Amino acid sequence: MLRTPHWYDSHVAKFPLFASPFSSHNGSSCTVASPVLDMGLKLIKQVSGSNQQGIAKTQDCVKHRTANVYGQRAQERVLEDEAPQMSETSPSWKTFPGQAFPLGVSEVDSGTNFAIFSQHATAVTLCLSLPERLGRVDGGMMEFSLDRNVNKTGDIWHICIKDLPRSNVLYGYRMDGPRGWHEGHRFDSRVVLIDPYAKLVDGRRFFGDSSKKFSKFLGTYDFDSLPFAWGDNYKLPNIPEKDLVIYEMNVRAFTASESSGLDPDIRGSYLGVIEKIPHLQELGINAVELLPVFEFDEFEFQRRPNPRDHMINTWGYSTINFFAPMSRYASDGGGPLKASQEFKQMVKALHGAGIEVILDVVYNHTNEADDANPYTTSFRGIDNKVYYMLDLNNNGQLLNFSGCGNTLNCNHPVVMELVIDSLRHWVTEYHVDGFRFDLASVLCRGSDGSPLSAPPVIRAIAKDSILSRCKIISEPWDCGGLYLVGRFPNWDRWAEWNGKYRDDLRRFIKGDSGMKGSFATRVSGSADLYKVNKRKPYHSVNFVIAHDGFTLYDLVSYNFKHNDANGEGGNDGSNDNLSWNCGYEGRAKL
Repeated sequence: MLRTPHWYDSHVAKFPLFASPFSSHNGSSCTVASPVLDMGLKLIKQVSGSNQQGIAKTQDCVKHRTANVYGQRAQERVLEDEAPQMSETSPSWKTFPGQAFPLGVSEVDSGTNFAIFSQHATAVTLCLSLPERLGRVDGGMMEFSLDRNVNKTGDIWHICIKDLPRSNVLYGYRMDGPRGWHEGHRFDSRVVLIDPYAKLVDGRRFFGDSSKKFSKFLGTYDFDSLPFAWGDNYKLPNIPEKDLVIYEMNVRAFTASESSGLDPDIRGSYLGVIEKIPHLQELGINAVELLPVFEFDEFEFQRRPNPRDHMINTWGYSTINFFAPMSRYASDGGGPLKASQEFKQMVKALHGAGIEVILDVVYNHTNEADDANPYTTSFRGIDNKVYYMLDLNNNGQLLNFSGCGNTLNCNHPVVMELVIDSLRHWVTEYHVDGFRFDLASVLCRGSDGSPLSAPPVIRAIAKDSILSRCKIISEPWDCGGLYLVGRFPNWDRWAEWNGKYRDDLRRFIKGDSGMKGSFATRVSGSADLYKVNKRKPYHSVNFVIAHDGFTLYDLVSYNFKHNDANGEGGNDGSNDNLSWNCGYEGRAKL
């Protein structure tokens, strides 16, 4: 199964209905009794290539660095300044050691607390970019070097800064550590990294804006806004799994076309989905399954010359961060905070129409690709040896059970906690009703890639009290051949995409011999797969067409793939679509 290439299409896609007739640390906020540190700052300057004027100066010297989240070689120069120029000094900020929990950014009595995990880092630097009115100098950033003796508890690095703005601050980290590639380390202190626990991520504002193709992505936060008003009469649909009829859709592609009839400012946005709720109701569905809505970079294939450098990732299966909603699905380039607010508006409106919201989530890999062409934005540079599965017997190379170059190490305790915290966040903050886990068999593998009979992360999701009301649906296979349809570890909670239902119905419809019995078994609930323990027919999510492989039109028009326009040479997507062209290959001539 070749996973990656067929996800990426520069055209607006249409997503057909699939349905199941049966279906369905936080830590304490302590006050740290430690001395206040009055820390001077380094200013990082992003050099654009032109001569830069008006460089801010510190008392002795300022290090100017091309801070780059993409990892190109940085340029450094140190300017020695004379004492008489001290009047142009940078501000000083009062800092405290901070606290280890919660991870990410939080407000505490003494200021704004930053906490990040890294077991193997030897040096951590917090990088901040303030709003221009509060000291941001010519696009520069401020650096706070963390002291391992003061700002580290266990494997968590932390710092608290007093009087920072409560919103509109961009932040990231530079990490350094062992350089032993063969041991699995990929530290590079030149790269500014996104906090895995950032609740919002800021980058370019408009989807597909090629003028901002190489925009950096950084975490941000908002403590100024009031809580979202869900309303006194708001309630969750709570549709029984046996009654679910699910419509798979891509938020942007659903309304991006001019044919949607929507105002250009809301086409391809969360608000655009709201406008089309009457259409969804007419279809008779009662749940939408949204293709990935976590922050991703649609230009990831255009960072370097390659056969796919003309393509845009419209589907989103390449996660940058597991907490932040896709910011470019906000209306009119509104950015991350607006995306968060409008996502909630969308959920509220769908719930008001009796439609549940299920998210297609990708915890099997990230956007950071492989070792040949890495795209270092976060996990790889923070602690590659913890976050990814590695083959330490083969020079520490990344294992690849996802088909995308890397595999998230989901059953490591730290990564498992990240996954659970992310899921809880989407349930408590955004009120989503469930999750479909992409290539979920990856989550059934240990750190060395071997299959586990009782995967801790799968069990934790099934048993978690906050996730107890949620639908949890696996795509029970991966690109390493771990096919678990009907055998996915489930604790009587997990439903599955029933790939055998899809295949048997396609074979029956195209007239393969000997398929009547299999067809009857599938449409009557697949008892051969799901009549085990307390599993029910609704644990089978039945579908004939989804986003992978042929569309419904293709299924009755082609015997073979003809993906000629995308430059893949026919190597993308599945070769085994069980289709029938009805006697004519391609679009029939009338």
